[in-house]
Amino acid sequence: MVAAVERPRKQEQETARTEVEELGPNVLRMQLPIAMPGLGHVNMYALLDDRGAAIVDPGLPGSATWKNIQQRLGQANIKVKDVHTVIVTHSHPDHFGSAQRLADAAGAELVTHAAFHNHWMPHSHEDLDEVDPEDLMLSNPFDNTPWGSKPFRPPMRRRMMFRIMRTGLFNSWKPPTPTTRLRDGDVIKLAGREMFAVHTPGHTLDHLCIHDPEAGLLFSGDHVLPTITPHIAGIGAGRDPLTAFFSSLDRVAALPDVTTVLPAHGREFTDLPGRTESIKRHHHDRMQTLFDASKAVGPTTVSELSKHLFRKERWGHMADSETYAHLEHLRLAGVAERHDRNGEAIYEVTGIPLTAG
Repeated sequence: MVAAVERPRKQEQETARTEVEELGPNVLRMQLPIAMPGLGHVNMYALLDDRGAAIVDPGLPGSATWKNIQQRLGQANIKVKDVHTVIVTHSHPDHFGSAQRLADAAGAELVTHAAFHNHWMPHSHEDLDEVDPEDLMLSNPFDNTPWGSKPFRPPMRRRMMFRIMRTGLFNSWKPPTPTTRLRDGDVIKLAGREMFAVHTPGHTLDHLCIHDPEAGLLFSGDHVLPTITPHIAGIGAGRDPLTAFFSSLDRVAALPDVTTVLPAHGREFTDLPGRTESIKRHHHDRMQTLFDASKAVGPTTVSELSKHLFRKERWGHMADSETYAHLEHLRLAGVAERHDRNGEAIYEVTGIPLTAG
């Protein structure tokens, strides 16, 4: 009997460390445990100054996370009341889940990108000149699946958890309500120095990175991770999220004075331009795989083509969604064709772009 080959664990899957680590001038990292597909922790950063601390991405909702936040802050000698700003890099629950609770407890500002949105809050159309209005119309991942499958619904346990928490019965969760919405290039003073907002759509429409040129840091959220590529959703991130993602990767790669990248999952790393090129090659390879699969099987469904991109244990809504994003990117580039068959999208890839961008 041949033993199953165990895949090496990616950095982003590692269990949360309990220690507080100093990674730059007035910059601390504290890892919070999470249990999500492919992830074992989220990096919560504290940026210290003479007013107290700004906290970046304070993890999932719920009492367990809140307890861990308090423990980590205590280890860093930061009181909850010392937190003057809570920053959320993007609209996924492992980043915004405890943001409002922390902001309320501390009386802190809650900072996001201007386009920040989740399905519990209405869209704000103020200061959204960086986002195409048509992309906003396509940004609710629960409305439909344009490739013809059933609309996505979170697991029942997670739906019930959010429903109970939203009632306030256990005082554990409220949808985040930003008090400050940043746009690309806006200046924000953190850790006693000026930092800059960098809008990086792709993983989500509202993804925000923070550039700290004085210390040579980039807080990259999920936009650039050390050993995995972020999920690029076919719905919820605009008409062509892959093109937006490639452009955003080029934008951060061109930033001056970045010597260290601080991601939301995994460890810090250097060589930002090299990592962005590697991620782009990954997606270019996926498009080549789609071309080869389409050539072999002919016109077929998104779900069928997704099986050529993902391992069997990954098949399902997220795999279909990312496959759809790649197919739409190819269609909009003029190298794939789509038609509908009984309400289901059928694709045929007829060519492949020469570059990933």
